[in-house]
Amino acid sequence: MNVRTLKLAGAVATAVLCLAAGAAQAFDGPELYQGEQALYEAAKKEGMVVSFDTGPTWANWNAQFNAFKKRYPGVELVYNDLGSAATVVALDKARNRPQADTAYYFAASALDAIAKDVVTGFKPVQFDKLPETLRDPDGKWFTIHTLNVAFLVNKKLVKDVPQSWQDLLKPEYKGSIVYLDPRSTGQGQVIVLAANFANQGSMDDVKPGIDYLGKLQSTGNVLRVVGTTPYAQFLKGEIPIWIGYENDGLKAQYLDGMGDDIDVVIPKDGSAAAPYAISLVKNGPNPNAGKLWLNYIMTTPGQVTFAQGFVRPSVPGTELPKDIAEKLPAAPQIQAIDIAKATARKAAIDQGWARAVLNQ
Repeated sequence: MNVRTLKLAGAVATAVLCLAAGAAQAFDGPELYQGEQALYEAAKKEGMVVSFDTGPTWANWNAQFNAFKKRYPGVELVYNDLGSAATVVALDKARNRPQADTAYYFAASALDAIAKDVVTGFKPVQFDKLPETLRDPDGKWFTIHTLNVAFLVNKKLVKDVPQSWQDLLKPEYKGSIVYLDPRSTGQGQVIVLAANFANQGSMDDVKPGIDYLGKLQSTGNVLRVVGTTPYAQFLKGEIPIWIGYENDGLKAQYLDGMGDDIDVVIPKDGSAAAPYAISLVKNGPNPNAGKLWLNYIMTTPGQVTFAQGFVRPSVPGTELPKDIAEKLPAAPQIQAIDIAKATARKAAIDQGWARAVLNQ
């Protein structure tokens, strides 16, 4: 995600004008959850919510913004796009006078936010439906969607589409595979864990995944390992097989013109889901508006909106419209990573991968 400037002054002015014009009317229809109307009334008095790191082009946040503002007129929404680690740094620097009400990040950064004591507990609607590995027990962070490892295959360059990690070892894929470096990218770490799950590894034993990637390297099938997301190169037809995130493949297929020239394959022998989480900021300026925002994105309409952006909802059993469900078919072989254990094993993954793949 690219860094963008937070335009607080303009948003504040917009919120004031909307309130002055009498725009703050009650939402239409029944409550999405018990207490929604009362929380909305409290949020209207604050007039805005400041949402850190929710860049509009990522995970369909722009559609979330529009739906929220339509349902809750009079509550303006302000955002920036800092990146996960930078968000925690910004919260820490502003701890004595917080600017943000909510913070969104890769879940590993949520653990950093808790360690720095810049977030507070809040359990939104459907919180208890989340698996324990996808939430802090006190609600200091909770997963709102996941990103899943998939094979993104350019069918113009690849005759037989691989369906499993074992398929990738075949000689026909020589010089075809690209993936991200686990030492410098979160996605690379998740790829190691996906390979690990497919090779009978666990969160407590990451050696099978590391050994597999060493074996894959020895076949000569890896074209290169990269430090930044190679989305543009993939679209240009420069990469036959990209081990990446499912949502990038679906975006390439349905939005960026690849159409039937791409297959997005969740490997049948196992994959991993990366949790993306959000938190209520400690002592944020608009706590009721922040809670209203967090509740909304955890409702079924909010979860469906994420799915429309090709990321999988975190709430189990979320019913998706048929056209969306067809793009995100059930994949029980996807296993959510335990972010606390993944964080604890990062150094071991970095060092083990460098030895197995780079002989370092």
